[in-house]
Amino acid sequence: MAAQRRSLLQSEQQPSWTDDLPSCHLSGVGSAPNRSYSADGKGTEGHPLEDNWLKFRSENNCYLYGVFNGYDGNRVTNFVGQRLSAELLLGQLHADHSDADVRRVLLQAFDVVERSFLESIDDALAEKASLQSQLPEGVPHHQLPPQYQKIVERLKVVEQEISGGAMAIVAVVLNNKLYIANVGTNRALLCKSTVDGLQVTQLNVDHTTENEDELFRFSQLGLDAGKIKQVGTIRGQESTRRIGDYKVKYGYTDIELLSAAKSKPIIAEPEIHGGHSLDGVTGFLVLMSEGLYKALEAAHGPGQANQEIAAMIATEFAKQTSLDAVAQAVVDRVKRIHCDTFASGGERSKFCPRHEDMTLLVRNFGYPLGEMSQPTLTPTQGGDGKPREEFKDRFSFWQKVKGREYGRCL
Repeated sequence: MAAQRRSLLQSEQQPSWTDDLPSCHLSGVGSAPNRSYSADGKGTEGHPLEDNWLKFRSENNCYLYGVFNGYDGNRVTNFVGQRLSAELLLGQLHADHSDADVRRVLLQAFDVVERSFLESIDDALAEKASLQSQLPEGVPHHQLPPQYQKIVERLKVVEQEISGGAMAIVAVVLNNKLYIANVGTNRALLCKSTVDGLQVTQLNVDHTTENEDELFRFSQLGLDAGKIKQVGTIRGQESTRRIGDYKVKYGYTDIELLSAAKSKPIIAEPEIHGGHSLDGVTGFLVLMSEGLYKALEAAHGPGQANQEIAAMIATEFAKQTSLDAVAQAVVDRVKRIHCDTFASGGERSKFCPRHEDMTLLVRNFGYPLGEMSQPTLTPTQGGDGKPREEFKDRFSFWQKVKGREYGRCL
C-alpha cells in the first residue's frame, strides 16, 4: 500500500502528460513565491510554491485557462491541473454546445476532479487509521515512549501525503464566448477597452465567510452563520469552497464551527458564469490567485485591487513585447509595493509582514502589445488565435491521449 503511494507521488513529480498539450500563445503568466519579512527587512520563503496554472488550446478551438491556489502543500494543485485538463480538453467540449451544455461539462469536470482526488488518498487514510490505532489513546505524541516513535514518524509522512487543498478559477473560451468556473477565492476580471477608458468587471464572486450567499447556505445546513462570519476562517482558510482538504470533507463533525451541519458544508462545486460574448471586445482577461490581490490590499487597503491590477496590466502592455513579460512585470510590481510598504514602517506596514504565492494569468483579446498591433504569431496560429491547417499534423497527439489511463493524475 505504502509502496504504491510512493510510486504515485514520484509519478506526480515527473513530467506530466499535459506537457504535450498545445499551449495558448495568446496568454502569459507571471508568478512569485511567498515571502515573510524579518525585522531587518530580509525575506524568506515559508513553504515551497503551492500555486499552479494552465493555459491550453485544443483541436476544436477550445481554450482552457486556470489558476490554482494551494495550501498545506502543492499536491492538490498539481492534481487539479492535470485531471481538470483531461476532463475538459479531450473532446468533452464542442463548437455546437449551448451555454447550458458548457456549464454541465464544467460542473461534471469539477465533480470528477474532487471525487478522484479524495479516492486517490483512500489507502493513505486507511493506513493513518491503522497507525493511530496502534498508539495509546489520549497521550500526546511528544510524550510517547521511544518504542512508538517509528509509528509517529510514519504518521507524519502519511499526513503530509494527504493534507492540503486548493482553490480554483477556470476560464473556457469556446465559440467566442467566455465561461468562468470558480471554487474559492481566486479572481477573474474581464477588462474591456472603451471610449471612457478601461472597463474592469469581476466575473466571479469570492467564496469567503463574508459572502452572504455562502453564509445563507451554511444557515440552511443548520450552522451558526453569524459565528462563522465573526470567526472569519475555517481551519485556517477564509474560503468556503475548496477542492481536496479531507479534514473538512470527512471530519467536519469534529470541527466546532461545522459540527452541527446536516451535510458536508465545505464543497468543491463551482459557481459558473457565462457565456459572455467576446464579439467586438478589445481588452484582456485576468485570472489571479488570492495571494496577488491580497498582497496589494495589504499595502494599499481593500477595495481597489482589481482596478489597480488592471491598470498595471494595461501599462505593461504598452511597455512589453510578450504576454509573459506583461504578467511577470505586474507580479514583480505588486511584490515591490508590498515589500516597500513593510519597509516604510508606515501605517500599512503592520499588514505586510508576509505575502502568499502570487500568480497572474493574462489572456489577450486584441489589446495592443508594445510596438506590435498583434501578439506574436506562431507558424500554426493566425491573428484570430485559431489553429491553421498546419496544426492538423499534431492531432495524432490527441489520439494517443484519448482513452489513456491517467496514471499521473489518479
